[in-house]
Amino acid sequence: MHRRIIVPSALAASLLLAIPASAADFVPGAAGIGDSYYPASGNGGYDVSHYDLRLKYQPATDLLEGTATILATTKQNLSRFNLDFALKVSEVRVNGRIAKFTASGDHELEITPATPLEKNKSVSVVVRYAGKPSEVKIDGWSAWARTPDGGVAAQEPDSAVWWFPSNDHPLDKATYDVSVSVPDGHQAISNGVLQSQSSRLGWTRYNWRSNKPQASYLATLAVGKFDITTDRTANGLPVLNAYSKDLGDNAGAARASIERTTEVAEWLESVYGPYPFNSLGGYVPNVTSGFALETQTRPFYSPRQFANGANVSVVVHELAHQWYGDSVSVHDWKDIWVNEGFARYSQWLWSEKEGEGTAQELADYVYAARPADDPFWTVKPGDPGAENQFHGAVYDRGALALQALRNEIGDEDFFAILKGWPQEFAYGNARVADFVRYAERISGKPLASLFDTWLYQPSKPSAPTPTASGTAARSGASSASPSAAGQPGGKQAKPVQPKSWKKIAATNTIHERDAHDGH
Repeated sequence: MHRRIIVPSALAASLLLAIPASAADFVPGAAGIGDSYYPASGNGGYDVSHYDLRLKYQPATDLLEGTATILATTKQNLSRFNLDFALKVSEVRVNGRIAKFTASGDHELEITPATPLEKNKSVSVVVRYAGKPSEVKIDGWSAWARTPDGGVAAQEPDSAVWWFPSNDHPLDKATYDVSVSVPDGHQAISNGVLQSQSSRLGWTRYNWRSNKPQASYLATLAVGKFDITTDRTANGLPVLNAYSKDLGDNAGAARASIERTTEVAEWLESVYGPYPFNSLGGYVPNVTSGFALETQTRPFYSPRQFANGANVSVVVHELAHQWYGDSVSVHDWKDIWVNEGFARYSQWLWSEKEGEGTAQELADYVYAARPADDPFWTVKPGDPGAENQFHGAVYDRGALALQALRNEIGDEDFFAILKGWPQEFAYGNARVADFVRYAERISGKPLASLFDTWLYQPSKPSAPTPTASGTAARSGASSASPSAAGQPGGKQAKPVQPKSWKKIAATNTIHERDAHDGH
């Protein structure tokens, strides 16, 4: 006798859900996160929440030994996933179990866990490794700089692969604990707050914590012999600045600039709102490069930035990035204008504050200095291409776009936008189009045409007609970024060079990339 068993549909569905996914449902995560300029950057299939890096570095030999613990959440059923890393790995564990791994390409660490990883599950990854970062070259360059007394990791758009495994793209931000052991007499500088330090058997360990989301390229490490100054802001934030002991003739100018970090940050708060992180500072190692970089909470400065004397303008630029670039980061590297155009415009605003030339005077000067046939105008700040990502036009033409916006909508709405944007997208990512929509929402004006003209057309814009609400119309100043006399086809007027111009121009090396010397 056969008995028919009838299972209600709801119960049948629950039974199906209880059946584990088949092996066919688990696939490898993508080897890139999808960036339009750097397809190999980052990885797919997971999202990192925290990096715990426990390191030991020997300055004499450049040997770096590390154990990285990575906490993440899977975003798909994963049979395998990648980390971006270039040093030699000795062991990988996933959720405590030994995992298979192999290196591929220039910086891909392919990891196959003992058991496939289900979607939306927490996962821990432990990577043990060692190597000499200065010996690693990717496309012929390195983000690791040796110094006479140590080494430094600071670079854009990539630097993490030289010293820790990561999902190396701004789309995947995380918090960081960085613990570094160095020989007594040396110091280890990183992001955030120094939680503690202790010495044992000839080695000193420094424990740093960055407690807000941070892009991997904004993580930094510097080992050497530094003079360190500390303080607290009026609001109680710790301030730590570090200077190599062998900066030579640049030492005084570097200190005279970076010791004004607190003052600059307080002024920037009046423009952009509350400072978004848990500490302030900057550091100047003895490197031969010429660039500066907005490494989160503790910008990196090359000594050459101060070869001609103190320059607070570069400090303004890198600290402005703490809001524009660090707290609000690019969604894709083609969106670099939301970083650099605003950092350069901050220098113009500082000049305005210091009485050394208004933003309008600087805009007129920049506009008139480049004839219509200058290749400068063919670079599109809104999507410059990987080869022009750090071109001067992204900075200067990018700032011109902001002055044009200011004149179009007036100061009240303009500064409301500058302050509101970092709050709207705090600790996240954004595109150029997101800023355009935000500016339209706050101002109540259609602005797509203005931004298209200044950010996307490969030609020198004509001087626009001031509007009744614009700054130029209200003040009687010259129109938008350029003056009418400086427009293409017209007789070129030559505005007087603003007093601040030489200091601002001296910071142009922040975007020179000799041998990929970044930002």
